[in-house]
Amino acid sequence: MTRSISGRVAELGLTLEAAAAPAANYVPFVQEGNLLYISGQISRKGGKAAYLGRLGDQVSDADGVEAARLSALGLLSQIAAATGDKLDRVARVVRLGVFVASTPDFNRQSAIANGASDLMVEVFGDAGRHARSAVGVASLPQGVAVEVEAVIALTQA
Repeated sequence: MTRSISGRVAELGLTLEAAAAPAANYVPFVQEGNLLYISGQISRKGGKAAYLGRLGDQVSDADGVEAARLSALGLLSQIAAATGDKLDRVARVVRLGVFVASTPDFNRQSAIANGASDLMVEVFGDAGRHARSAVGVASLPQGVAVEVEAVIALTQA
C-alpha cells in the first residue's frame, strides 16, 4: 500500500491544507523530468496569511520558525497535488530557498529556516535533507514573515 503525504503529515499531528492557487500569472509547480519546482509558499493558516511582519521587529523568532513550518506545509500541499498525494514519489528534497522578512540588523535567518528544514526531515526522513539558502528580505507578499520555495526530485510515476 502506498503511503500518502497527507497521512504522514497527520501522523505528525499536523493538517495539510488544500494547495494554494497562484496569486498572479504563474503556476504553483512545474515538473521538468524528475524535478519538481515549487513556487514560493507563504505561511498560511486556515487559508489566510499568517505571521505578518518582520523578524527583529513585530515577529518573534519562535513565531518565525512556526511561519517557516507553515510555509513548508504549503510546499507539502503542492507536492501532494503534483504526485497524487504519494509519499513514495519523493526521492529527495533537493533544495529549499527560504526568504525571511527581517530588519536590516536581524541575522538569524538560518535559525528561522530550520522550521521548514526540520519539517522536511520529519516527513521524508533522510530523503528530506537538502541544500538550502536562507535570505533576509525587506518584505514578502501579503506582509508575511516567511516564504519558502523548493526543488524536489521525484521517482518515476
